[in-house]
Amino acid sequence: MPAKPVHAAAGLIPMVRMRARDIDEPNRVSSPLELLFDLTFVVAISSIVGQLAHAVAEDHVGQALPNFLMVFFAIWWAWLNFTWFASAYDTDDVPYRLLTMVQMGGVLVLAAGVPSAFDDGDFTLITLGYFIMRIALVVQWLRAAMQDPDSRATALRYALGITVVQALWIIRLFTVGGLPVPAQIGIFALLAVCEMAVPLWAERTGMTRWHPHHVAERYSLFTIILLGESVLASTVGVQSIVSAGSSSVEFVLLAVSGLALLFGLWWIYFLEPAHEGLERNRDRSFFWGYGHYVVFASLAAIGAGLEVGVEAVGHHVEAPPVVVALAVAVPVAVFLVAMQVLYRPLNGSTVIPPAVSLGAAVVVLLLALTAGALPLGVVALLITLTIAAVITLTIMIRRPR
Repeated sequence: MPAKPVHAAAGLIPMVRMRARDIDEPNRVSSPLELLFDLTFVVAISSIVGQLAHAVAEDHVGQALPNFLMVFFAIWWAWLNFTWFASAYDTDDVPYRLLTMVQMGGVLVLAAGVPSAFDDGDFTLITLGYFIMRIALVVQWLRAAMQDPDSRATALRYALGITVVQALWIIRLFTVGGLPVPAQIGIFALLAVCEMAVPLWAERTGMTRWHPHHVAERYSLFTIILLGESVLASTVGVQSIVSAGSSSVEFVLLAVSGLALLFGLWWIYFLEPAHEGLERNRDRSFFWGYGHYVVFASLAAIGAGLEVGVEAVGHHVEAPPVVVALAVAVPVAVFLVAMQVLYRPLNGSTVIPPAVSLGAAVVVLLLALTAGALPLGVVALLITLTIAAVITLTIMIRRPR
């Protein structure tokens, strides 16, 4: 039987034996340490959202988008690995807390490197911060291998796989400088695939004992963090325009629509239950967990789009209105499609009918193309009303009879 760690004296226990936790453990929720860990990602996410917004405003989205996707991968993958490991092996003793603090330090180093990655293509600090996070996790896996004999083979595979890939990241840092940008992106993509292959390889010897309700909650909390960053990005734009005294009816319309849009996306995300599907279909957890990269990245990109939209209403930006509108519409459409793609295999169906979600995604993209003919505030309102229609139709279709 898996051992259940003692948490009654959390923070006072020097060390307990690290054993796999019970997948049926009742009342399993995120720990205060996990919530603190998540807060360090706020800085990194805020930085990449701001950088993407600036690039869109300057009409350089083509150059910035690969950097956004690559840096966001580093943030997302480090968070994901900590989350799933903690779900299976969280002991909350002194060594576990200290190693988590090291991972948090790595997040802050990564965040410090975001501007140089976007401006100069310099991934030195990004790679260093990522390396710190990953090596701390290797130590956690080695501890699990020593103290949990039943999971030793899987834990050692994780430790070995992560270590090898980290060495490749360091090699990449010192070898890609003279290569063309497409080649650099290709090498990054190859190493990202290697990262994602490690869990698939490691768990061939036995699946880690993660808790379905706990994992679903952790993903929900990260979604809220991303939506919060969008609120923050919009607020920064609003403050700058109000301070400049250039607010207008269109500006107010855009600000209100942005808030309502984020609320609508939150509503849509939490309409789809994950914990029951993860409990019934543990074998589909990789697809669901990995696929959330698209959901999370789209939510972060929406924040950048809203920030640019607010700036475009109050000031001149280089990007034409259609590009600004697409900066919001494209990630919204991607989010709608991704929710269908991820939750239908997991649950066998989705609460929101596919025709409603996919139809709304098409409508949102078409609305963005009207920017210029219509004010940005009106376009944002119409996109928001489309999301509201998705929720309304779903309620009408799914309401108890």
